[in-house]
Amino acid sequence: MKPLLLSAYTATTCLGVGLDAHRTALREDRSGLQPCTFETVDLPTWVGEVPGVDAYPLPAALAAFECRNHRLALLALRADGFEDRVRAAVARHGAGRVGVFMGTSTSGILQTELAYRERDASTGALPDAFNYATTHNPYALAELLRKHLGITGMATTISTACSSSAKVFAAAARQLELGTIDAALVGGVDSLCLTTLYGFASLELTSSDPCRPCDAGRNGISIGEGAAYALLERADTDTTSLSADAVWLLGAGESSDAYHMSAPHPEGLGAQMAMQAALRSASLSAGDIHYINLHGTATPANDSAEGKAVVAVFGEGVPCSSTKGATGHTLGAAGAVEAVLCAIALVDGLIPGSPGTRALDPALQMNYQLRGAPATLRHALTNSFGFGGSNCSLVLGRRS
Repeated sequence: MKPLLLSAYTATTCLGVGLDAHRTALREDRSGLQPCTFETVDLPTWVGEVPGVDAYPLPAALAAFECRNHRLALLALRADGFEDRVRAAVARHGAGRVGVFMGTSTSGILQTELAYRERDASTGALPDAFNYATTHNPYALAELLRKHLGITGMATTISTACSSSAKVFAAAARQLELGTIDAALVGGVDSLCLTTLYGFASLELTSSDPCRPCDAGRNGISIGEGAAYALLERADTDTTSLSADAVWLLGAGESSDAYHMSAPHPEGLGAQMAMQAALRSASLSAGDIHYINLHGTATPANDSAEGKAVVAVFGEGVPCSSTKGATGHTLGAAGAVEAVLCAIALVDGLIPGSPGTRALDPALQMNYQLRGAPATLRHALTNSFGFGGSNCSLVLGRRS
């Protein structure tokens, strides 16, 4: 693929709102996980909750979209001047030439959960005020941003579990290559809800402690929420005016395990295919990657399969880590969140550590980084793997 410029990007998670909060947390190897006190949930687990989301209701013009997921979406959009950068791109390219590509797993499902508490006792009907189309419906996220930003170009939401907001980068890149758009707002938003927390707990996949990716004693995930965005644009042939800190999307690779609905292929074959496809897309070899942000969920099966896949493609030398011990697993937002964390790592010259991980599982023969460390990075790869074997790997880099 032709390199695409991340002309702006931002992230909001339990670590804080905006880039500065995240780069500080990465430097300090700090986690934002806390014992779960969300809503009425009664589970012995830790979560990555974004503080104060409910203090930011939507403006009156967007009242039909009111739900926690969309509050989080707009809270994150305003950080780092990102909304202004998108509006400038709309003015520059034209409203019909900017696309919106969002990823989410559960979207505004919490709004449906709350509506069920108020259903009619005799008929079971949900309250009249509940609007599925503008809240729970996954497309509502893309439509909210489209309406708020005055974008009239193509828009879509991808919902492929935990690979959702990595795959939007690939989808947008294809449309930019085809020439159907000139810029793309890409990203992902996923917020805490009862279905996710109780659902993963019923599968015995949540940990009663802060998650420990790739640890010898890992025993499950810590669910988080978050939102992250990037503005993708083609770069002019003359890039001399760009900042030396410019970050590029260089490649994307996708695959499907076609193995099992909720378990990865034990040898990580689908993950291998996605990483190899991303390298081919970026016209790079395995030796060109200086850091890998692992999917690293902290479940025994997933970390084992990914470890085998990484070693098969890259050998044991490339530094890697999972940042989910810092943010929690933000599910459908994880791909975009971790792409932004890779951009920070590239610009700051930092290999992120793995908060929560105490001792690497000796069966994982990776060069795993327990603590953050300074490093000169030119290319980074980030993995996002979802239920059903939906895999996506992205390659980001600096071209200096």
